Amino acid sequence: MHEATLSDVPVDGSITIAQLTEAPYTIYRRLRADAPVLRVPSVNRILLTKAADTKYVKDNWQKFSSDDPRTPMKRAFQAHTLMRKDGAAHKRERDAMAPAFSPRNIQGCWQEIYTRVAEEYIGRLPRGETVDLFTALAAPYAARCLTHLLGIPEATDDEMIRWSQALIDGAGNFGNVPEIYERSDKANAEMNALFDACVERVRAAPDLSALSAMVNVDDPIETSQIYANVKIAIGGGINEPRDALLTILYGLFTNPDQLEACKADAMWTAAFEEGVRWVAPIQASSRLVTEDTEIRGHAIARGEVVMTVQASACHDEELYDSPEDYNIFRPKTPHQAFGNGPHFCQGTHIARRMLAGIVLPMLFDRFPNMSLPDPAQVKFWGFGFRGPLSLPVTLN
Repeated sequence: MHEATLSDVPVDGSITIAQLTEAPYTIYRRLRADAPVLRVPSVNRILLTKAADTKYVKDNWQKFSSDDPRTPMKRAFQAHTLMRKDGAAHKRERDAMAPAFSPRNIQGCWQEIYTRVAEEYIGRLPRGETVDLFTALAAPYAARCLTHLLGIPEATDDEMIRWSQALIDGAGNFGNVPEIYERSDKANAEMNALFDACVERVRAAPDLSALSAMVNVDDPIETSQIYANVKIAIGGGINEPRDALLTILYGLFTNPDQLEACKADAMWTAAFEEGVRWVAPIQASSRLVTEDTEIRGHAIARGEVVMTVQASACHDEELYDSPEDYNIFRPKTPHQAFGNGPHFCQGTHIARRMLAGIVLPMLFDRFPNMSLPDPAQVKFWGFGFRGPLSLPVTLN
């Protein structure tokens, strides 16, 4: 049965991790048309590239478990995190942080703090100069906002950025490169030491942060899982808004008519949604198959690991016309950039408020004639997580 299953799913040994890191969208377009269920040995998974299939898998956690035994995440985070749990175990850890992400706290607390952070960080940008917004704004803004949300304001921006990248690189270390794990191990040790001190502070003086919510509840989750939750948020909570902001700006700069419409009609939410659809910050996720099943006529055995490629789902021609184009005017259609099902990204509304509600309008208010001198300099990069490596803009 196992041999028949393996032969039943098409195999493409020519696709490399390097290709999926450098230019995945051309590959995904071909797979959607010719092989939407495909075994790719380089990533040791069966790739699913159609929107209907990725949604089906994410919505059915009983059949497709988040507990992928092949993922490097547990090694990188030194913990079995909520990202690899399902059902009651996942809900317990997710709910532990939930109060910090509530609409009441977003409106009553984080909105004001994030606005102050944006004012400070945009205010120090040098008018008339060309700067890289990756390092000058997007990464530090995301980092500083996250320290407040999580309850670790003692962490510096540079520490948060370095920790986040070390965790993300470790979680995506499908080639098991030792040096990558050395960096994530160092980051874990530093984070653990900081968290120990922060726990004492929020016990003595509770606040609205995620750490305080987890520590001060009547029946707290284990300390190891509290720390793992914070680390998961650091891993995704910097990269996602950082890469989304840079992607949105690149999309607007390379489509001047859309930029003018945004400035004239405050279409920042449309710009945000189209940006994360166009280049999903989190490109792919793995799921363990828990029972023999079938997708598009291909038998997939229990124990296999499928990879839902939400980056490809967000470009599915069945849902979007000219999906490779950034177009804020396209009809509203749901996308999967933030996932779906029980693991739908908890920080979605925070990210939307941070970018569409605060930093984008503020940035263009201060620099209404800001421009991207050379779009060809901008290089998008990443397989599991993707965004521009830099965004040099002239601030006018």
